[in-house]
Amino acid sequence: MNAIQALSQIEEQREFEFTDKDFKFIQDFMLRETGISLSERKTSMVYGRLARRLRRTGLDNFKDYFYRVENDLDERVAFINALTTNKTQFFREKHHFDYIVNTMVPEWQQQKKRRIRIWSAGCSTGEEPYTIASTLAACGVLTPNYDCKILATDLDTQVLEVARNGTYGIEAMKAIPDLMLKHGFIRGKGKKQELLKVKPSLQQAITFKQLNLMGNWPHKGPLDAIFCRNVMIYFEKDVQQMLIERYWEKLASGGILFIGHSESIGQMGSRFENLGQTMFRKP
Repeated sequence: MNAIQALSQIEEQREFEFTDKDFKFIQDFMLRETGISLSERKTSMVYGRLARRLRRTGLDNFKDYFYRVENDLDERVAFINALTTNKTQFFREKHHFDYIVNTMVPEWQQQKKRRIRIWSAGCSTGEEPYTIASTLAACGVLTPNYDCKILATDLDTQVLEVARNGTYGIEAMKAIPDLMLKHGFIRGKGKKQELLKVKPSLQQAITFKQLNLMGNWPHKGPLDAIFCRNVMIYFEKDVQQMLIERYWEKLASGGILFIGHSESIGQMGSRFENLGQTMFRKP
């Protein structure tokens, strides 16, 4: 069986009719509303996720479902939530957090800097901002001696609820260094022994908010660090450049932009100092 035959067989097995026109509507909507670009390779994934929404809403065709998306704010949110990707883990790209420990915190201490502002853009289920907070806690930054605040934002309202709750499966421990585990997390007991809970001191340092990166950014700078890792890969090149320009404007002089290992800052490279390992300093 060749690829075309296999695709045809998959389409025949679909519960709902799903045409090229339907997929084009979804592509245009997501690009317009969120900046996210969906390639044709995502067709099966998109169908699978939205078919669940059709069942949930009791509709039997995509035309009626799209009408609801355009006219029902709650369903529009559910639609976007269904199509956003939220793969993450604690201490992903650990060298970024080593840089905080070995370079950023010592510089702050030398400068007697007490006001620290960090943004986790695209925070998903919270592993990234909690990693930042536990790293700072281990360095003594989450104390009354500092005014340290972390803003964590995401487009997906469902993952933000998980993040605010701050409870994770015990397997998450494997990625967390012992020192950060001690400062940031509590192991459950009894029936909850398979759970890991974020300490209140970390949660208090973080504000979680829903934010569309394509919209207005209400928070004010300057920021000492922005984490936007493995987010821009879902955007068109021109949108990526627009975002990086806006990040540059938000960063304080000396502030650091952290991006994902498969991402680049393109034309903005001349305005940043490249620190290597996808870390960039604003002069």
